Amino acid sequence: MIFNEADILKQCAQNDRQAQEILYRRFFQPMLQWTLRYTNGDRDKALDIVNDGFLRVFKKIHLFEARGSLEGWIRRLVFHAMSDYYKAHKKNITQVFLDELPPENGQNTWDTEGVFSDLYFEDLVSLVERLPAATQAVFKLYAIEGYSHIEISSQLNIAVGTSKWHLSNARERLQDMLKKIEVTR
Repeated sequence: MIFNEADILKQCAQNDRQAQEILYRRFFQPMLQWTLRYTNGDRDKALDIVNDGFLRVFKKIHLFEARGSLEGWIRRLVFHAMSDYYKAHKKNITQVFLDELPPENGQNTWDTEGVFSDLYFEDLVSLVERLPAATQAVFKLYAIEGYSHIEISSQLNIAVGTSKWHLSNARERLQDMLKKIEVTR
């Protein structure tokens, strides 16, 4: 029987089906809930994305270096599966509705009713890619990959407060970009 994360990862890298099932069952529900937010509650679409994401996980498990959380690494691969899904199906998709990010200070600062909900997934990703490198890195780690500020500060070798500042800065810049898009529409 496999008990700890290191053993599970080692067995998964050796293509052990029992270990893969353990890993899948441990992270399936959080990945499904997270993906449902980005698929407007479409369970079938979310299941396709999550399962494709786990296929990527099992193919790339040998690349996991345990420098961050395993859940964050899995979330990143599921995110890439979601991105590829939307690219492949963009002819059939008219809109992608994204829920707001969890507010840092308890206030809702995202416009989810206006222009934000009308943007395509690719448009949102391209806006994030316009952010300065450090701000973009913190935003992606926090909002997309699900890392905490403590994990981000350790991974990027910055203070927790600096990580929070970059996240706040990213939100402000993205809001400004969204407002400019709204004005041009």
